Amino acid sequence: MQNSKLMAQIIFITSLIATLGSLYFSEIRGYLPCELCWYQRILMYPIIIISLSHIISNSKSLIYPTVILSCLGILVSSYHYALQNIPGLSGSHECKIGDCTVQFIQWGGFITIPFLALIAFIIIFVSSIIYIKGEKHNE
Repeated sequence: MQNSKLMAQIIFITSLIATLGSLYFSEIRGYLPCELCWYQRILMYPIIIISLSHIISNSKSLIYPTVILSCLGILVSSYHYALQNIPGLSGSHECKIGDCTVQFIQWGGFITIPFLALIAFIIIFVSSIIYIKGEKHNE
């Protein structure tokens, strides 16, 4: 039970940091989010509310949406990161909003905004799976 509570808190903190980071890049730094960035935001933002609701109510059914949302987020973030880094792939997708291939940041030569989102979604997905396995073990 203690491990499950910790995993729920990790999910909440990770989604909160990812959301605040995305808002920092767009609202403070002025980077225009592209279409794929918006999809990642659409998948990340509800996780804050879901995980906080879970922490407050301890409803075990609330953890399952985080698995689905984070899994979809991993797919979108991976695709977005690949668009930015695989030269031939960038012509296969045309963004309706912004330019999905623009790298506003590139820390350490490989860390971009979609990469940061990918890491957050992976942390949330793994924490959700650990939570579910822990709960099944406790039954």
